[in-house]
Amino acid sequence: MTKVPGLPFDAVISALRRAGWVVVRQKGSHIRLQKHEGEETFKLTIPAHRPIKRSTLSHILKQARLSVDEFIALL
Repeated sequence: MTKVPGLPFDAVISALRRAGWVVVRQKGSHIRLQKHEGEETFKLTIPAHRPIKRSTLSHILKQARLSVDEFIALL
């Protein structure tokens, strides 16, 4: 299993956009993304930090239902 990298927020958002996530809004230092799958709507909040901590990114990937390897392939 690959370790979660520490990346800047813009690289994380770009990778998530390639996975079908859409930036909905930004309030302060938090960016909100959404993804529609069937009748479900998934929501993520990404902090605008450079870099995003590895533990925070790990939780974001779990919420996005992406493995670390899938995420790295999107980078």
